[in-house]
Amino acid sequence: MTSLRDVAARARVAVSTASAALNGTRPVAPATRKRVERAAAELGYRPNLLARGLQSKRTRILALLFPAPRGGFGVTDMQFATGAAEAAAELGYHLLLSPESADPIEELRHLTGLGLVDGVLLMEVGLDDERPAFLARAGVPFAMIGRTREPGVIDYADIDFAATARDAVAHVAGLGHRKLAFFNLSEDAHTAGYGPAIRAAREFALAAAETGIGYVDGFRPASAEEGGRALEALLDVHPDVTALAVMDDHAAVGVLAALARRGRSVPGDLTLLLVLSSARVAEMFHPRLTTLEPPSAELGRLGARMLIDRLQGESRGGPPRQRLVACRLVVGDSSAPPREGGTWRQESSGRTR
Repeated sequence: MTSLRDVAARARVAVSTASAALNGTRPVAPATRKRVERAAAELGYRPNLLARGLQSKRTRILALLFPAPRGGFGVTDMQFATGAAEAAAELGYHLLLSPESADPIEELRHLTGLGLVDGVLLMEVGLDDERPAFLARAGVPFAMIGRTREPGVIDYADIDFAATARDAVAHVAGLGHRKLAFFNLSEDAHTAGYGPAIRAAREFALAAAETGIGYVDGFRPASAEEGGRALEALLDVHPDVTALAVMDDHAAVGVLAALARRGRSVPGDLTLLLVLSSARVAEMFHPRLTTLEPPSAELGRLGARMLIDRLQGESRGGPPRQRLVACRLVVGDSSAPPREGGTWRQESSGRTR
């Protein structure tokens, strides 16, 4: 069985230095800490967490808090969590996934009051989220995947919605489309002040205005049925729309079904983009949809590393670490130049094309 002494020998440091680097009991030069961590990983060293916690008054356990989604955890949700867990493990920490109850503050009060976690990583952050203020008052170290309206000195990693919207609009404009519609997240998400819903709405409108193409929004379908109804309403009122960006995967299913009922298709009659969906999800559609894939795993890793750096004192007293990362445009089979004429002609049935 590999011992701490073996790790110290491989890293060419004293046993006390190896212990401090892995336990965080005192500051260690970053280069030395990385050398010790690499040696521990190469040797498969597994420290005794209970003994180490008793000595250092730390558990080396982090909690990742997020509201449990009503539809269950999807591929994109789990990529955030796995990215954070991998980064934590690389630095000798364990990540506890903790779905929140209806009262997130009470959940936090219970979790932090047990003394089982060294820090908290927040997900699904609202613009006026009350959890950061609670953790700050309680003196519990934390970082955010996402950001509040005014994050101030809080560490966070979030999607660059401005760059993402510009890429989406540039993609459809480059294909020759002159009018884009945007289906945002649900009305509930907006009422709750959910950051991605609010920021995406603002940035898509700005990007369309800057590019000089027509733009339609105000639709917030949260299911396949609502997505179908929204598509019908959109094309009845805006027959010149030839491209559509959708934030809710279920709504996109309804869009495709509504098009099929009209005898129309993607991309022949409409270019369709997913927003904030992984390429794996986009591949499940027929045709394979173009998507703005969120940097989920990268954001999870960044958030965990920011939190651990604070815990280990590497960023103590320094400026907040705040990173924005744009989504990646993954072009699928749902993107094409607009059909000739660029409008849905009126048919005898009363439908439009």
